[in-house]
Amino acid sequence: MIIVTKSNVSEPELANIRQRVESLGLKTHITRGSHRVVIGCVGDDAALSEIPLLALAGVESVTPILRPYKLASREFGHPDEPTVVRIAPGVAFGGRAIQVIAGPCSVEGSEMLLETAIAVKDAGATLLRGGAYKPRTSPYAFQGMGEAALELLAATRAETGLPIVTEVMDTRQVDTVCRYADMLQIGARNMQNFALLAEVGRTKKPVLLKRGLSATIKELLMAAEYVMASGNQDVVLCERGIRTFETATRNTLDVAAIPVLKEETHLPVIVDPSHAGGRAALVAPLAFAAIAAGADGLIIEVHPHPEDARSDGDQSLDFAAFVDVMTRIGPFAEAAGRTMRAPSHERA
Repeated sequence: MIIVTKSNVSEPELANIRQRVESLGLKTHITRGSHRVVIGCVGDDAALSEIPLLALAGVESVTPILRPYKLASREFGHPDEPTVVRIAPGVAFGGRAIQVIAGPCSVEGSEMLLETAIAVKDAGATLLRGGAYKPRTSPYAFQGMGEAALELLAATRAETGLPIVTEVMDTRQVDTVCRYADMLQIGARNMQNFALLAEVGRTKKPVLLKRGLSATIKELLMAAEYVMASGNQDVVLCERGIRTFETATRNTLDVAAIPVLKEETHLPVIVDPSHAGGRAALVAPLAFAAIAAGADGLIIEVHPHPEDARSDGDQSLDFAAFVDVMTRIGPFAEAAGRTMRAPSHERA
């Protein structure tokens, strides 16, 4: 529910409104405009029926919100301007510039990681991805190098200047990953790990939240709400394809989810064409479609030798293929009214 105050509301009146709402177990979030104050009430709206809100001094209007996600809702959060999530100086999701996260599925060693980081940065990527902890379907598959991989990521950041995006899988890993990462990734399998969502919500690190394999858009936004309700407003959503009856691709990229999310939420939206297609040959066309549909960025798997990758080699691009994507994607960004960091050979 949203409460809009009168233009001349006093601070005591505002405090009384918030106290009455919070006495019923709801949380209040204040947005101050030039003439009025908007109070977002987060919690069980039904409890507010016990209070004659319009009778309270200073209240001008009360608007129920049927959507259960208040903080993530465009209507309440930022009705006119999207949220911009800043990761590092010059690197932000949600502005005019499209950001590209690139790197290996898993960190496999220092040389391959540094080699990849230099290559993707030269091609125009602005953030480095690399898995330290890997959720694998088989318990016998490579699970990642753990904290040793985080140390390598940090060393590579120091060498290249690329901010780090890496996955956290468990509440017990959050503090460790926070010591190294610039952005915490919540993978598709953990989208509804509510304890983990709340834990990363208590951090000050930006969060990359991937859509679950079979999750609806509403469920994705409710997952974002968990993070935001715990105090962390810096959430970037990621469409990475959903599970359908189709078997020709690893997942089905829901391109329509991009404009739908843009209508529903003020949060930035990026796309993972690697996991959607599951094959390297599909990454470029899916990336182009995502940018044309309004995505704020991409996350792409890149490996120096995909045939030797310990995870997701089939969908990883080699350096030449990644350069090709980054070289060809410019017109799609321009058509969408966006800008991108050009490959180094174009900047020279």
